[in-house]
Amino acid sequence: MLELMLAVALIGMLMMIAIPGYTKYVDRAKVSTVIADIGTISLRIDKYRLANNNGLPDALDDVDSEWMADPWGRPYEYLVLEGVKGNGGARKDKNLNPINTDFDLYSKGKDGETVNSLVPKKSHDDIIRASNGRFVGLAEDF
Repeated sequence: MLELMLAVALIGMLMMIAIPGYTKYVDRAKVSTVIADIGTISLRIDKYRLANNNGLPDALDDVDSEWMADPWGRPYEYLVLEGVKGNGGARKDKNLNPINTDFDLYSKGKDGETVNSLVPKKSHDDIIRASNGRFVGLAEDF
């Protein structure tokens, strides 16, 4: 009986170590998937621009991305900035400068919450496209 209790305790300790590591691995895999998806959507938008006199699509449906949802089951967020007066709806960095000048494309991340500024914690897990496509990754890393 003592050996059985010891074996159960040992298995419990191993699970306490393994489960958080596995969860982090799954989260990193989902972020990598979003980064790849944002790259694919950006390429489709560039292809659309070439075919449409350098104009941006009004919605992601125009570039055949309606099937794309992030790994958490939410659609990707897209906002045209080019040619729009002001920058009220644009995502902004810590200095309140828009992170893109052409379009914003991002996922709200694991928590599904976001705000326009990247400073609040609600935006830290967002996966964003910034610097007009030169950066794609977690908002907290930008």
